[in-house]
Amino acid sequence: MNTININNSLMLIIDVQEKLVNMITDSKVKENAIKLAKTTQIINLETIVTEQYPKGLGSTIDEIKIATQNATYIEKTYFSGYEEIKNILKVKNKKQIILWGIEAHICVLQTAFDLINNGYEVFIVEDASGCRNKNDKKVALQRLRHAGCQTVTTEMVIFELLKYSKHPNFKEVQSLIK
Repeated sequence: MNTININNSLMLIIDVQEKLVNMITDSKVKENAIKLAKTTQIINLETIVTEQYPKGLGSTIDEIKIATQNATYIEKTYFSGYEEIKNILKVKNKKQIILWGIEAHICVLQTAFDLINNGYEVFIVEDASGCRNKNDKKVALQRLRHAGCQTVTTEMVIFELLKYSKHPNFKEVQSLIK
């Protein structure tokens, strides 16, 4: 298993949209999602944000949009985001994908499977991925681990990206956690 390498990774945010966020049972998911989005902005990590049928589900929540202004936004119709982002991934040439979003057992899971099947190393941020139903999330995470995904937490991701306390953005990112 590898640690996350900032030079070989990008953040992939799946469908953290207005109507979906309001259905998630764990309130920490939104809080952690915002921390991760802000971290990507602070450390200038390449980011892709997908939106599933925004006309019906709303757009990405404002807190994430503000923090990911430099991200590539993709509207999708497939549950897996891979089909719509595969060409972008080829151009960016990153092999580690830090993946999180809504819903863990549908769009996050199917995207992760497609990424793995196409040679990417996938890190699922467990505490920033949500479902309407706790059991769906539990089973999704089991399947993802079995498929070869590494499950990580928000803080694991943040500190692996920073690598050390002398990182030029350490104090600013650390303030998100306190």
